[in-house]
Formats: sequence, structure tokens, C-alpha cells
Amino acid sequence: MANVLVVAEFAEGKVKKTTHSAVTFARTAATALGGSYSILVLGSSAGSAAEELSKLGAAKVLVAEDASLEHYLAETYAPTVAAVAKDFGVVVAAASAFGKDLLPRVAGKLEAGYAADITEVSASGGTLHYKRPMYAGNAFGVCVIDSAVQVVSVRQSAFAAAEATGAAAPIEKVAVVAAGQAGARIERVKFDQVKNERPELAEASVVVAGGRALKEQFYDLLNPLADAFGAAIGASRAACDNGYCASDLQVGQTGKVVAPGLYFAIGISGAIQHLAGMKSSKVIVSINKDGDAPIFQITDYGLVTDLFKAVPELAEKVRAIKAG
Repeated sequence: MANVLVVAEFAEGKVKKTTHSAVTFARTAATALGGSYSILVLGSSAGSAAEELSKLGAAKVLVAEDASLEHYLAETYAPTVAAVAKDFGVVVAAASAFGKDLLPRVAGKLEAGYAADITEVSASGGTLHYKRPMYAGNAFGVCVIDSAVQVVSVRQSAFAAAEATGAAAPIEKVAVVAAGQAGARIERVKFDQVKNERPELAEASVVVAGGRALKEQFYDLLNPLADAFGAAIGASRAACDNGYCASDLQVGQTGKVVAPGLYFAIGISGAIQHLAGMKSSKVIVSINKDGDAPIFQITDYGLVTDLFKAVPELAEKVRAIKAG
């Protein structure tokens, strides 16, 4: 029997949606191992997120709260996570920027095996098997980890967000471990964050994404449609590389992985790298003048037409319907 530890991600006192996906993985893994799962949250105001986390069905919620953890740095977080993780068989976080940065350092401290970007977990004879994409999503591999502690990050879009169970788990304080020499060499200068009124791309329920075909009219075309749906805006790598939009909007293998309820792919051909970042969306709507574009292979609703005419008309129709 082995237990699972979920490392939570939160900001401004609110738990990230990515953590709920990691909890879903933990439930599956813990059941297969005959154990339970707990959740660890770190930060100077970690206690504010503990109550929300306590409703996700964990055996307990562990809180590491200290002024030294006010700003996230892997070098300051990893020692505490590693110290707590020694009592668990599996350590998991979402494969977000947070998880991808933190977990390899935790694995190094524990001398543990690490599997990144897991999309599926199964068990055989008490051994967990992890499925993960390879070669930019063109193939999948299955691996096992034989170290005493297993460290994995999970792709958010592959695991549904865990719902609250209603029963509150006990909340316990855990000691914060000093960062040591690694942390002493790091100086936090500043954190520049792009803020706007739109939902965060990875958290949004609706995403309107555009490709290179939009050119300099990228925002002029997408903003009205995104406003009509209250949606986040995303982009293909080609649109970002050509300077038509900000790089932090990129969706795909080398960008952000999203799984909204509704995804608009506008002027996006559907390269495998982009599909890897959005194909788990519940409903996909594509608008492209090329009827042979790969994006239509995974599209629920497709429109082969001139997007420069169709998108403004669609935005107008949506606004009219919402206006009653």
C-alpha cells in the first residue's frame, strides 16, 4: 500500500484549476495502490487555500506557511516538498509551468524517478503504468518508475477537474525546510505578469484561438467574438512567431495545454503540435477556407469559408442572441 501526495498550485488565495486535475489523477492512483491521497499547499498565505482544498476528498491537507515562501521559487519550495514527500509513494502536480519547474528538483532531492506530462495511469499487480506523449504527440509511450518514491506531472487536459466531495478533510501544519545553499544563491528581482480582463487561458471555459491566417487583423477579428463569449484568446505558434499576438497566448506542445468546454480554431490548420495542446476540448469549432486542413479531423463543428467574413458575422449573431 502506498499513498499519493498532490502538490497544489494557487495564486492570490485561489486554487488553480490545474490542481483539481492532479487530484483526479491522485484518486485513481491511490485506489490502484490501496492507499489514500493528501494535498500539500505552500506559501506565505497557504492557509487561505486550505479550506477549498479540504473539500476535495483528501485524507488530509498539509499546509506549509511561512514568510520565506511569499514568492514562488523552486529552490525555496523544493526542500519542503521533498521532506514531506518521503512519507508517500507517489508525488504529483499538474504539468503547468509550476509543476514542470518544481517537480524535477523534488525528484533530484529524493533520488526518485520522474515521469512528465502523464495523460493516463493504469495499474497491474500493484505497479503503476504511466502513459505519456512522445515526439511532439506523434506517439505515446508507457513507463514504470521503480524508485521508492515516484514523481510525476500530469497533463491537465487529460484528467477531469475533481469536484468537491462535501466532507472536509483535516488540515495540518507542516514544518518549512530552509532552502539551503541553492536558495541562498537565488535573488528574486521582480515578477512581470500580463494581466487583462479576460479569463486566464488555462482556466477558461471558452477559448477563441487564431492562426497565422489572421495576420495583422488578429485582435480586430478575435476580440469581438471573445467578448461575446467572455472567452480567453489563444493562438497557434505561427501566429505568435510572426508577431501577430503575444507569445503567452500560444496553445500547443510548446505552449499551453487547454481543455475548455468550447474551443474555436480560427484560421488554424491543425499541426500536430497545436492539436496536442487543445484536442481534449469538449467541443471544437473550426473556421478555415481549406477544407482539407487537419484541424477538421478532430472538429465537432466545421465551417469552410472566408474567416474574415464569417467571424464578424458570428460575433454579431452571438451578441444578438444574448441580447434576447
